[in-house]
Amino acid sequence: MTDTGKQLRALYFTRFASSFGLVTLLTLLPTFINELGAEGFVLGLFATGLTFAQAVGIIPISWAGDRYDKRTVLLGGLGLSVFVYAGFAVVDTSWQFIAVRAVQGIAATAAGLIALALVGDLARESERGNTIGTSNAWRFAAAIGGTFSAGALYDLFGFEAVFALLMVIAASAFVVVWLWVEPDDTRIHGFPFTDLALNKRILTITSFRAQYAVAVTLVRTWVPIYAGLAAVDGGLGYVNSATAVAVIIAAEKFTNMVCQPYTGGLSDRFGRARFVFFGGLFYGTVALVVPFTPAIGSALGLPATFPFLGTLSAAFLPLVALNALLGVADSIREPASMALFADEGKGQGVASSFGVRDLVWRPGSVLAPLAGGWLTSNVGIDWVFFLGGAFAFTGVFAFLGILSYSHGRDALAAW
Repeated sequence: MTDTGKQLRALYFTRFASSFGLVTLLTLLPTFINELGAEGFVLGLFATGLTFAQAVGIIPISWAGDRYDKRTVLLGGLGLSVFVYAGFAVVDTSWQFIAVRAVQGIAATAAGLIALALVGDLARESERGNTIGTSNAWRFAAAIGGTFSAGALYDLFGFEAVFALLMVIAASAFVVVWLWVEPDDTRIHGFPFTDLALNKRILTITSFRAQYAVAVTLVRTWVPIYAGLAAVDGGLGYVNSATAVAVIIAAEKFTNMVCQPYTGGLSDRFGRARFVFFGGLFYGTVALVVPFTPAIGSALGLPATFPFLGTLSAAFLPLVALNALLGVADSIREPASMALFADEGKGQGVASSFGVRDLVWRPGSVLAPLAGGWLTSNVGIDWVFFLGGAFAFTGVFAFLGILSYSHGRDALAAW
C-alpha cells in the first residue's frame, strides 16, 4: 500500500506536468500562427479548438472517473499527452495543428480534472483546502516555468527540443502515477453529474462561479493586453518588451502559488464560504484600480526606465503590484471554492462534482473575450476592467444573497 502523502506528491507532479504543457503551447501559439500562416476563421480555431474539446470532454471524462478506476483514466490522459506532444513536433499545416490541439484538450481534461478529483478524494476533510491549495501551487509553478522557458528553449534549440521536454515530463508523470498512486475502488453507478448539478449547495456556489468566470477571464486576459497594447489604443505600449509583459503575468502566478497552501489551510479552519466571498470582493476591487496605474505611477513619482527592460512607463511597477494582488485575491477564493465542490462530491462522485465546476465556468470564459474585444475597440480598454470588477461584485453578492436566503443568515460563517 502506498502512503497517502506519496500518492498526493505524485498527483501534484501530474498537475504540474499538465499545466506546463498547456502554458508552453499557449506561449508558443503566436509562433505557430506565424509559421503556419493561419488567418481568419482558421486563426480563431487555433485558440477555440482546445477549449471546445475541453468542454466536450468534461462530462464523459467525469462520468468515467466516477464509474471506473480514476487512476486508469488519469494514466490514459497522461499517455495520450505524450503522443500529443510528439504530434505537435511534426505538424506542418494549420488543420493538423488544430486537430492535435483538440486532442490535447481531451488529454489535458483527463489529466487535470481526474488528478484534481483524486487529490480531493485523498485529502482529509479537515485539511482539504490546504491540500488542494498545495496542488494548485504546483500548477502555478508550472505556469511560471512554462512562460519563461518556452520562448528561450525555442530560440536556442527549436520546436523539437520544446516538445521533447514536454514528452519527458508527461511520461515521467505517467510513471510516478503508475508506481505511486493506488487503484481507486470507488464506483458511483448511474449518472452522478445530474444529481450533483442539482445539489442545493453546489447550485449556491455556481451562482457565484458562473459570473466570476467573466470577471477572471476578462481581467486575467486583458492585463497583458493592456500592458502590450499601443498607447494610442489605450494600452501602456510595452509591445517591444515581451519580458516586461512576462514579469507582469508571472507576478499573479507567483503570489497565487505562494499563498494558496496557506489560504487553503485557513479556509479549513475558519470556513470556506467567507473565503469565497471576501476573495471575490477583493478581486473585483483590485480589477477596478488597474486602469489607474499610469496616474498612480505619476503621483508616486515612480521610475519609467528599468535595468534589462529599458524604458517602459511609471505605470509598470503599479501594474506588477496590482497583478500580484489579483493573485493574492484569487488564492483566497480558489482553494476554498474547490474544497466546497470536493466536500459535496465525496462519496457521490467527486470527479463529476469537479466536472460541474468546470462546465459552469465555460460560458463566461468563452463569451467574456468577445465582450472584452468589443469594449476595447468601441468604448475603451478601461471598461474591460470595470466590467470585470462589476461581474466579481455581482457574483459575490448573488452568492451571499442565495446563501443567506437558502441556508440561513449564519451560512457564510457555517459553511
